[in-house]
Amino acid sequence: MVSSLLEVPAAMAYGEYRWQDVLHSSPGGSGAVMVRVDLDRQIISVFRGGEEIGTAVILHGVDEYPTPRGSFPVIAMMRDHVSATYDSAPMPFTLRLTDDGVSIHGSDVQAGLGTHGCIGIPSEFAKRLFAVIHVGDVVHIV
Repeated sequence: MVSSLLEVPAAMAYGEYRWQDVLHSSPGGSGAVMVRVDLDRQIISVFRGGEEIGTAVILHGVDEYPTPRGSFPVIAMMRDHVSATYDSAPMPFTLRLTDDGVSIHGSDVQAGLGTHGCIGIPSEFAKRLFAVIHVGDVVHIV
């Protein structure tokens, strides 16, 4: 069972996020972290101990480079990663999900932009997510 602590009174715009990581049931926050990415709704939700602590509007893969769906454990974390493939693009707070490079990372989330299969999230949100997630935590992409 999951619940939400977040007050999101209206649809968020590109680049917006909400984060509230102090849980009512556990002061200071504890428990397993789970991430759910909804590609159709272009939103990421972060849960800890079954309670939603963060949500943001995302970017995802364009038609030529789709973001894969499925459940992926975080296999590596890189705070200051830059792309070796895409013009040394900065990818702060990278959470690697697949061996071929699909990751969640900080990005300039704007309408009309897409990725080469990664999930781009606002950089400040990425920093907060990076602080609470661990290698092995699972990301569900639907």
